[in-house]
Amino acid sequence: MGAAVAEKVRDARLAAFNRVSTGDVDAAAEAIGRIFCPHQLTPNRPSAPGFYALHNCAAFDGFSINYVAYGGSVSIDPGCLDRFFLLQIPLHGSARIATAACEVESSPGTRASLLSPTIPTRMTWDGDCAQLILLVDRRLVEQRAAALSGKPAGAVEFTPAIDLNQACGRELRSRAADLVDLAERLGPNRRLAAVAAAELRETLLGSLLHGQHHSRSDAMQVFGGHAETLPRPLRRARDCLHAHAAEPLDLAQLAEITGVGIRALQIGFRRHFGTSISQMLLDIRLAHLNARLTSARPGESITEIAFELGFTHLSRMAHAYGRKFGETPSSTLRRMS
Repeated sequence: MGAAVAEKVRDARLAAFNRVSTGDVDAAAEAIGRIFCPHQLTPNRPSAPGFYALHNCAAFDGFSINYVAYGGSVSIDPGCLDRFFLLQIPLHGSARIATAACEVESSPGTRASLLSPTIPTRMTWDGDCAQLILLVDRRLVEQRAAALSGKPAGAVEFTPAIDLNQACGRELRSRAADLVDLAERLGPNRRLAAVAAAELRETLLGSLLHGQHHSRSDAMQVFGGHAETLPRPLRRARDCLHAHAAEPLDLAQLAEITGVGIRALQIGFRRHFGTSISQMLLDIRLAHLNARLTSARPGESITEIAFELGFTHLSRMAHAYGRKFGETPSSTLRRMS
């Protein structure tokens, strides 16, 4: 690459984390494809000078923050991303993203895009486009959506357009910028502590799932009691389940605390949360277990964590966890270690 491109490499964000810097189209597609996923990369004006590809990547546990830039105008066809979600925040130039449902025009300060792994996507990057890209592991998002919705883990598909001038867009842009600053302070040779990485994951998952509309949003609203005004006794009962999730369920005590009868509580849970009291308690425990496993310290055992969270029958726990999150507890623990 020429001197002008070398200068772009030096001046790019996350410069110490450079993974790809090339003026060769095929080399760019192969190298970036290994980091993200295989894709077709085509310059839209092949005879025009100025093509280059730049990819800097700072990886954390379960997610990464990336700076990606292409010189000139290129078309990118990854199909379905399959393994991850991509939040793309343009810094320079513009991008057009075509999904199965809609098209998104993104540009700096106005609109970002959020790509879901199950939706086929094609993109065109124009004007020496550069973007900050947050990659988040698919299983993390789907499992957290399952925990928040009371439903088994399954595909989560986001509305792809994000208005950067609305609250969700501002928050996500701020989160991405903070990650870039953090990575640059750490440098490529220092690893973020496991506890800090877990806190970052929780913050990112919360910003995505509570901020941007997606296919589980309505179920989350119902399960969280936000779909309609929640009567005070039901709010008190739900809060009590969360506060005492590790303890055996005592319906008589729960009815006494809330001031309504057991039958009224059972009917209220079905109507307002879309689930039973016992199933909500199980979902709360499973969500706590999933969160603990994704942030477990070296040497922590599944058995110890499960007993702490109120599970008394390990095989039933494992079966319920598998139905809920689509993998065994030990698989979650291995994947995040």
